[in-house]
Amino acid sequence: MRGLKKTRRIQILVLAGVALVLATGIIGYAMRDGINFFRSPAQLVAEPPAPTEVFRLGGLVEEGTLLRGQGETVTFSVTDGAASVPVSYTGILPDLFEEGQGMVGQGRWTGERFEAIEILAKHDESYMPKEVIDALQDQGVYKAPNAAPASN
Repeated sequence: MRGLKKTRRIQILVLAGVALVLATGIIGYAMRDGINFFRSPAQLVAEPPAPTEVFRLGGLVEEGTLLRGQGETVTFSVTDGAASVPVSYTGILPDLFEEGQGMVGQGRWTGERFEAIEILAKHDESYMPKEVIDALQDQGVYKAPNAAPASN
């Protein structure tokens, strides 16, 4: 009688362990397309990803490269001071999108250009994503926006 209870307990623990490993595997498999890594232009040029990988690219929109009104596709270049990457995007850009401003785009690298499927909007004129600030600070080109006077 005692050995039967011990055997049953071991079977239940093994079954629970197998179920836990299986659930972890299924969750990991389901999340593989939902995780998007951030890259700066310098990182993208140094280590190009696979053409099927979706990731985020961020930096400053390079002055003089934004071409609007050339059909549905908008082209521009993104830079972090060390490298510049051409970007194409088909869609409507956020209202605050302009040259010299920080941006983060999500898309794929084709080998020649970054094809964005989404351009993330900024909240206001002084907002810049943390990842972009970090990438620009690494290259030594980040300029902090003018601090607004404190109001009491």
